[in-house]
Amino acid sequence: MKKCTKIWLFIATALTVAGLIMFGVIMTMLKWDFTKLSTDEFETNTYTVSEPYGSVSVNTVTADVIFIPSENGDTKVVCYEEVKVTHSVTVKDDILVIEVNDQRKWYDHIGIHFTQPKLTVYLPAGEYGALSVKLTTGDIMVPQELRLDSMSISATTGDIKSSALVAGVAQLKTTTGDIAVENCSIGALDMTVTTGDISVSAVTCEGKLQLNVGTGDAKLTDTSCKSLISDGTTGDLYLKNVIAVERFTIERTTGNIKLERCDAAELYVNTTTGDVTGSLLSEKIFIANATTGDVRVPESVSGGKCKITTTTGDILINIQ
Repeated sequence: MKKCTKIWLFIATALTVAGLIMFGVIMTMLKWDFTKLSTDEFETNTYTVSEPYGSVSVNTVTADVIFIPSENGDTKVVCYEEVKVTHSVTVKDDILVIEVNDQRKWYDHIGIHFTQPKLTVYLPAGEYGALSVKLTTGDIMVPQELRLDSMSISATTGDIKSSALVAGVAQLKTTTGDIAVENCSIGALDMTVTTGDISVSAVTCEGKLQLNVGTGDAKLTDTSCKSLISDGTTGDLYLKNVIAVERFTIERTTGNIKLERCDAAELYVNTTTGDVTGSLLSEKIFIANATTGDVRVPESVSGGKCKITTTTGDILINIQ
């Protein structure tokens, strides 16, 4: 190796080591809080709403959106937001509208970003019309103190958690993130995730309960509905104490399906690669077929139809 090359390698190594030492010293002074490296400038703005309204609409880009029952019955929106990405709070056509006002130039997007904006919406507990939330990146939380006619929530990246009572249809959609619905009653529930998990617990759904999962697991416990429809590409489906008045319709490409103490008038289950196991609460007329795998189902001659098909996997079902 040439002497000149050795010198340059030594200099490069020395600079790298010096940079690491400086970084360690700086982060130690900051107590390893990476958020302090952020170049964003934030402020907290509070908006009080005195006008009457019946519905709520939130449309933003990057922010966590949290709904909290107000203690004094007043409506208030607290925005922890960037100086150049503020929000407006108005009442239009009986709708409380919260919208983002992005005043950044292209060069404002260059920097170090660690801090997440946050919108905290204090609403009086009670009945409302429609709740609509649209955002790109952020988590959404809706409490059970709210009673809604309908609910529509969509996010590109973020988790959705709701326990609100919805008389009509609740549509929840996120591309990358999880959805959790618990301890509530809903007219109809439609959930969609591309990459993420779905969790439903202690929910009474008067109509159709539908879940669509691209890649991720779905778990439903202690839930009742008129009919259950579940589609999925890659991931497991676990149902415990789930009852449908009419039918289960379950499709999976790759993943196991487990039913524990579940029941419906009719069941249709199909998976390409995966096992179908578990227990039902009443007798069924079974039509079960596995191309590669074991099939063990009760030899009952009464009850509704239960058709189970898998290409590669076992089918093991019993009646409790």
